[in-house]
Amino acid sequence: MNGFSVEGLNPPQAEAVTTLSGPLLVLAGAGTGKTRVVTFRIANLIKHGIAPERILAVTFTNKAAGEMLERVSELLGHKNQRRRKGEKAPPKPVISTFHSQCVRMLREHANVLGFPKKFSIYDRSDQESLARAVLRELRLPGTALKPSDMLSIIGSWKNESILPEQAAGHACTDKEHFAASGYRRYQDALRARGAMDFDDLLLHTETLLTEHEEVRQAEAAKYDHVLVDEYQDTNGSQYRITQALTRDHRNFCVVGDDDQSIYAWRGADVSHILSFSQDWPDAKVVWLEDNYRSTGAILEMANTLIAFNTERHDKILKPDRPMGKRPRIVQHKDEIVEAETVVREIRHLIDNEHVQPKNIAILFRTNEQPRLFETELRKADVPYVMLGSQSFFDRREVRDLIAYLKWIDQPDDEISLLRVINTPARGLSNKTTRLLVDRAVQRGVPVWQVMQNAAATEDLPPAAKRGIEQLRQLCADVQQRAENDSLVGAMETLMQRTAYADEITKLYDQPDEREARMASIGEFTNALSAYQDKSEKAELSGFLSDIALSGREMGSEKDKLAMKNAVWLLTMHAAKGLEFPVVYMVGMEDGFVPHSRSVKSGRDEDIAEERRLCYVGITRAQENLTMSLALTRRKWGKPRPTQPSRFLYEITGKADNPNKYRKQGRRGSGARHR
Repeated sequence: MNGFSVEGLNPPQAEAVTTLSGPLLVLAGAGTGKTRVVTFRIANLIKHGIAPERILAVTFTNKAAGEMLERVSELLGHKNQRRRKGEKAPPKPVISTFHSQCVRMLREHANVLGFPKKFSIYDRSDQESLARAVLRELRLPGTALKPSDMLSIIGSWKNESILPEQAAGHACTDKEHFAASGYRRYQDALRARGAMDFDDLLLHTETLLTEHEEVRQAEAAKYDHVLVDEYQDTNGSQYRITQALTRDHRNFCVVGDDDQSIYAWRGADVSHILSFSQDWPDAKVVWLEDNYRSTGAILEMANTLIAFNTERHDKILKPDRPMGKRPRIVQHKDEIVEAETVVREIRHLIDNEHVQPKNIAILFRTNEQPRLFETELRKADVPYVMLGSQSFFDRREVRDLIAYLKWIDQPDDEISLLRVINTPARGLSNKTTRLLVDRAVQRGVPVWQVMQNAAATEDLPPAAKRGIEQLRQLCADVQQRAENDSLVGAMETLMQRTAYADEITKLYDQPDEREARMASIGEFTNALSAYQDKSEKAELSGFLSDIALSGREMGSEKDKLAMKNAVWLLTMHAAKGLEFPVVYMVGMEDGFVPHSRSVKSGRDEDIAEERRLCYVGITRAQENLTMSLALTRRKWGKPRPTQPSRFLYEITGKADNPNKYRKQGRRGSGARHR
């Protein structure tokens, strides 16, 4: 059977599509038509007589898998094909996510690992119930390790293919040692219930294929061709699973871009795509470098930046579009002016240049950054959707602090009081709280009034009475500081008296999580300070009114996602795979881009990943790109000078590139096809 026409493909795309056997690495730079190549190649294999069901294509999301299958069906003319009654649908290639494919293999061979074929897959709620039971068995005090902490630690071990018997050797902190004790019990409990959790799907499949040769041979024999999309995002288990499935027939095609490898924090290992030609010495390497997304000026900036990374395939994106407008780098006095200016420009683009809101994106690095932009977008009546981040005002720690301030401002606000009554713990247990609520209902008065009534609380345990007194004193002290000093001072008192920072440390074992939560509290303090600066008479009630207005829900998450014509507000991580005519990259300062964690680590590979993330942000822009930074930024309510991102110096030629005089060779032995 003859293949179909490759008309409409450029020479490297056609080369990838018509290479039908052996190991193949397709290095697909940003905006170079990767999805088109993947789907054309699958269709061409089928046109050349490969049975569709003997082609396995694996990707990372159900959405990507669904779109891929739909495009292949279109290319083969199957999508709208009418069939006679009783006629079977034509066979399809197997296109799925890694986890879906693992489930299929495990359903068939689970008995080899001691599981029933109809094993259950536990969701987060099921996992937490099981973890709680394990911790009870271990007789660990409640403060030693929470179920969520244990699951987080075990999950990270599973992602690194660390088994229960190896966990103790990897444990460093007390909590990790406790988790190591629970790991074996947790896995045994899952097995006893005939269940696996989400992380087990990869881990057990890897075990199945690496320790049971007869199973590996049976699974590998089902496919003549295996294709992996976004290969730069594979973790160790995924790498070993695909190697096990392909080493017999060797028809292994991987598509990806090492310059867009930005998920090391969840186990992705860029070395897999960098070393493909060492793993498969006879591999053909096809380089897709013709970019159809961005203007020449934007690509010039992207190419200049990413050339500072040493460990990479030496790609250069070439524009198919004209040079276009030169990207702007704009400095602002502070973060408030940055947000106001960006939103004012967006309003102008919408009103005067007929740019649709959906064609504009604001990209940021950390989850606390969008708060100011949300506020300004609401003020300017610009519709927006959040992606890749909770709304700032929905975060637990922010909601806790708002509840505290609302209750202190209005002690009869029962909903706010009940949210924080025992956060952090102060002897007012759930049982005591229910008792107080029942008494308030019986008397027809707010709970706080019952708590102030000596007769109504006389029979409470001593710890509960102390807790009520602590709350009363806290309320009085914060009110007094707000009235006589400042709102930022009142916030300091609240944080000190509640020891809320200690609560964050107790609740979140992972340093990254703690840092993010504390950053949100710092950003909340900044909001308080900014309100105080702009108000003639700064009052707690006024601030809370502002927060209530700016923090109003724009509808359910479903409605947000369904809202088509709205400005996108999203993290650089969440922006991968998307493109927008107009992009604002905000907060371009050291500490944000690159992130302070990577700066502190001092490791070249951490900075390299941050540079890749910045590159991903730049290559989202099709026509207009603005990168902005604040010269000062509030930290815990006080303005602090910032340091411009080192990447801005690299982009503008003000930093010396250590790779400048390095001989630019190509990694691996594969031939280069342009």
